[in-house]
Amino acid sequence: MRDLRLAVRSLRATPIVSAVAILSLALGIGANTAIFSLLDAVALKSLPIRGADQLVMLSAVNGPESGWPYSYTLYNEIRRHSQIFDGTAAYNCCGFLTMTVGGDAQALDYIWVSGDFFSTLGIPATVGRMIRPDDDRRGGGPDGTVAVISDRLWHQRFEGRSNIAGTKVTIERAPVTIVGVMPPAFLGLEVGRHVDLILPAHAEPLVMPAIPFSDDVAFLTILGRLRPDRSLAATLDALHAVQPEIREATMPKGRAAEGWLQAPLTLVPAGRGTSALRRQFRRPLVVLLAVATLVLLIACGNLANLLLGRGVARRSEFAVRAALGAPRWQMIRPLLIESVVLASCGTAMGLLFARWAERAITATLSTAVVQVALDRSLDWRLFVFTVGTMTATILLFGTVPAVRASRVDPIEGLKGTGSGRTNDTDGRLSGGLLVAQVATSLVLVVGAVLFARTFARLLHAPLGFDRDRVTILTVTAPSVKSTERKAFYRRLVDVAANAPGVAAVGGSVNPPIIGGMIGDFVVSAPGTRPAADAEAISQADTVTPGWFNAEGTSLRIGRDFDDRDTLTNEHVMIVNEAFVDRLLGGRRDAVGTRLALSFRVPIGGDIPYDTRTIVGVVGNAVYRSIRNASRPTIYFPLEQFDGPIMWTSFYLGIRSQAGSPRGLTRELTEALTALSPDLRLTFRPVSDQVDEALAQDRLVAALSGFVGTLALLLAAIGLYGVTAYAVAQRRAEIGIRMALGAAPAAVIELVMSRVALLIGAGTAMGAVVSAWATKFVASLLYGVKPRDPVTFVGAAVILAAVGAIAGWLPALRASRIDPAQVLRES
Repeated sequence: MRDLRLAVRSLRATPIVSAVAILSLALGIGANTAIFSLLDAVALKSLPIRGADQLVMLSAVNGPESGWPYSYTLYNEIRRHSQIFDGTAAYNCCGFLTMTVGGDAQALDYIWVSGDFFSTLGIPATVGRMIRPDDDRRGGGPDGTVAVISDRLWHQRFEGRSNIAGTKVTIERAPVTIVGVMPPAFLGLEVGRHVDLILPAHAEPLVMPAIPFSDDVAFLTILGRLRPDRSLAATLDALHAVQPEIREATMPKGRAAEGWLQAPLTLVPAGRGTSALRRQFRRPLVVLLAVATLVLLIACGNLANLLLGRGVARRSEFAVRAALGAPRWQMIRPLLIESVVLASCGTAMGLLFARWAERAITATLSTAVVQVALDRSLDWRLFVFTVGTMTATILLFGTVPAVRASRVDPIEGLKGTGSGRTNDTDGRLSGGLLVAQVATSLVLVVGAVLFARTFARLLHAPLGFDRDRVTILTVTAPSVKSTERKAFYRRLVDVAANAPGVAAVGGSVNPPIIGGMIGDFVVSAPGTRPAADAEAISQADTVTPGWFNAEGTSLRIGRDFDDRDTLTNEHVMIVNEAFVDRLLGGRRDAVGTRLALSFRVPIGGDIPYDTRTIVGVVGNAVYRSIRNASRPTIYFPLEQFDGPIMWTSFYLGIRSQAGSPRGLTRELTEALTALSPDLRLTFRPVSDQVDEALAQDRLVAALSGFVGTLALLLAAIGLYGVTAYAVAQRRAEIGIRMALGAAPAAVIELVMSRVALLIGAGTAMGAVVSAWATKFVASLLYGVKPRDPVTFVGAAVILAAVGAIAGWLPALRASRIDPAQVLRES
């Protein structure tokens, strides 16, 4: 305790220097902890369920963590072979349903689950009970249609009432009984989304009767729990052994049988859940964690230089101790305890900064429709990371200066000249640390400039549609029957077109950026099967006439869809220029080309769909990624969609006559709700959608810019400190030079020459490291090369300017030394 009090007193004697060291560590440790915490929550943390590492997901392709949609019929077959797994479950995620309580309606995130979902996952109820197998029946179970709600909804909407079980609510138009509440830690299986409502899968026809549900509809993700006595490989062998039997029992009617479930089924680990957020942000977060680690190294360099300086300043004290026979440990201990105090204070402040940074970063990932929700509770990985970071800081950057300070020659130390061999060694070590700081800073500044230029390029990337005068209106019509939706959606377009201020309107089933449907088409000559290596076309949409005009997508050749395109006439499609270039060899006579289309389904092979004639070619447009506007895309006319429409949401692209499209909200709401009071309308200007699509790049650019600026600041502080220390050590020499006639400018030149040498060495080293390191972030860049010369030169100039300012201040002070006073002190 005595040493601790002395360490605190010693640090308080130099409050500014100590505060700078603590703040440097706080920002470095805080940034690392915040980013690692997000990476942990998004990519590493297991679901809060029993035996998460034993949970697997059924998939038809190696690798996809989201599995593949299967039917309830197939799930029943898997479940019938109970010897394979220790339990099975199925679910469908995610969507929105409206819950009404006492006349107050609220849209909630929901999932459908099988009756054995909670028992297989091992999730108990906080209040009441969970959904059971007898609840998951057609027509409802013994208690009718039931639901389980989240802990968040329980507290926010029902005030945490203990008698919540048995509460009657209305979901859409169906009466539903709440039977239980989920644990607070369980947010759902889709990491990043907070599910508030869970219902049995067979309640779907009761809650959403307009959708023709059957057990043969593929919409479920299937989970299994590995048996304690069986490995994943052995479980796969057992599954493959019964796959022919499962294939025979689940063969869809009316389809070509040869491709159905021919590929071996695959099991992928599911203990960490699924997440679109993970696929989007895992790599950027890893890159940002590496960047933040470099910032911490710069901060630690400042700590090491501080402790080196404090050790030199106390050389006389250590010399006295050594002369009196004190062991080296007694001399090391004070500086080591000081480093522990500094690192502990920096870690404590860093944790506070990290909590704030986590919330701020999570908020930037949320959109107007989906609020990102992550489990940020402390787990062993985060604890080990934070404690390990602090310990490494102390051991690597606290112990070494303390050991060096203890290596003092009693005779030289008692002379008080400060000019011995140890001083020169310490100066070289301090200079070496500073060169490393400058090099690291250059790497971070190069990265920051690359990411900033990438974001700027993406902001001005060609979209292929108008972002300023168009809004996308999402219309959800749950009460309209599936067989009547096509006509209803066309009426929506006609009504919206007549609203005041509207210049053009078109309808879409799967629009750019915010559409959610996925699936691959392959094309071939009519009457032939597609080649096994045929390019899969994942971008497809079904639209009404006027969609391209409303979106601002140009028609290059041919025509738009019109009233001729009905089910009884020739089936047609419109393709984009990328389709013509990559699949038709860039032919100028693409209009009139007939092609056979097939669905390429991993579990079913190539399923013939239709033969269509190209009637128009439109310009390339962004579909899912702003980084790539040149992928093949197919557009189908809505009127030629055959069969009931399963999707309850439809999208209207609305172009305003002038000004912002936000001003059309009231008129459109009044016009469309007159068709049906049950409609749910969500307006999202295209400009907002584009901004949300840039969330990853905005996050990377903002955080890399922050850490780049922080690196410059820390390097400047380190350079200032080392230069000021060097000036103090050479105070007598400088005084003698000035007494012999040296001009102040000469003194400034003397000091700045060393500064220039350090900055030059650090810049050269940093340029080499940057040239090597930028290859790891090449996939995150857009419109700029990893080794862009302009970026490297600009970063070097910025760093040199900051370093020159930091070094010039001590040099200016050195030029104002009074020679007479220095000579008297000598």
